[in-house]
Amino acid sequence: MDLFEVVSTRRSVRSYADKPIPEEILLKVLDAARLAPSGSNRQPTRLIVIRDRMRINALVPMCTNQSFIAQAPIVIVGVGKNLPNNRGGYMGHYGVLVDTAIVMDHLTLAARAEGLGTCWIGAFDYEPIKTFLKIPEDWNVVALSPLGYPKVQAFKPTENRIALSEFLIDEQWPE
Repeated sequence: MDLFEVVSTRRSVRSYADKPIPEEILLKVLDAARLAPSGSNRQPTRLIVIRDRMRINALVPMCTNQSFIAQAPIVIVGVGKNLPNNRGGYMGHYGVLVDTAIVMDHLTLAARAEGLGTCWIGAFDYEPIKTFLKIPEDWNVVALSPLGYPKVQAFKPTENRIALSEFLIDEQWPE
């Protein structure tokens, strides 16, 4: 599948089939996430892979009761380590959020290329998830995503985006 097809047909999937993900496909998707760039190649991101059904079910109330999460055979939790120095200018220590977001984006695109669905979960209860997953103090939960085969055909070209001409600004912000 060509990259532009992957990008234009990736969707947030909220309904998953009861179908396991072959280990070789899972590892291929996770390796694509591992290869994501990070500022100064610091690689401050780790992915927690949750397969245990009881643990996945326990995450649902910590993710604003988004029950579709429990349908997926796997949930991925992207965590980023607090960085001791400011390599992002005005972003300060928040650069780790960008680095982890890039990893999660690689994950979602690689998953789509393999026919798997994801859904970026940004609505979650931070401290309960940190405690539940025993994440150390100097690491932050950035995003979660269920990972699995869509229950129904979910991948189609994007239609509800602003026009490229509206999206692009030439040279400087217009007055």
